[in-house]
Amino acid sequence: MFQFKQFIIEQDLCAMKVGTDGVLLGAWARGGDRMLDVGCGTGVIALMLAQRYLRGGVTALDIDEGAVRQTAHNVAQSPFADRVEVVQGAVQAFENSDCYDAIVSNPPFFVDSLNAPDPQRNIARHAETLSYKELMQAAWRLLKEDGELSVVVPFDYRKRMEDEAIFVGFFPSRVCAIRTAAHKVPKRFLLAFRKHPSYCERTEMTLGDEAYTMLTRDFYL
Repeated sequence: MFQFKQFIIEQDLCAMKVGTDGVLLGAWARGGDRMLDVGCGTGVIALMLAQRYLRGGVTALDIDEGAVRQTAHNVAQSPFADRVEVVQGAVQAFENSDCYDAIVSNPPFFVDSLNAPDPQRNIARHAETLSYKELMQAAWRLLKEDGELSVVVPFDYRKRMEDEAIFVGFFPSRVCAIRTAAHKVPKRFLLAFRKHPSYCERTEMTLGDEAYTMLTRDFYL
């Protein structure tokens, strides 16, 4: 079974770390026979999908060379190397002969903030290389008619993401609010979209509560 300590980041290859956002999304997102992880970073979400959907194949896509090398390293060390393909490139120009059952992304989210001195950190955190609009347009093009797109966003970026999704034609299918403590307002939202109208399932959880533990229990040591 895939466990996070097997895939801790080697700092000389990539300065990005495994974070709670990725853990939540990788455990919550729905998959299928063909899955695409956009902005794969270290490959954690792609590997979680490969563990959860044992008959499925995953394409891990990232524009950053360091991230692609780190993902390739982590995939090679995993039991799922034969089902995870690592590709360097921008999703805006990415083409595939077949559409995906599921697309998952932990996208860059800082839109209006100052850039960090580290260019790689900027790519990972700022939406200059992949805007929400571009993500939604690419997802619409690459997703099957009955597929699902899943993303994670900070609470104050939720409306921007939903607006861009609705603009290209998506409908919300699932929303999960994430709290850091039961008495606090949600800090993150897990959002899922489909191409056709459906009942929107709305849930919430608090880090460390029973729902969170049940969701992530297969991935922590």
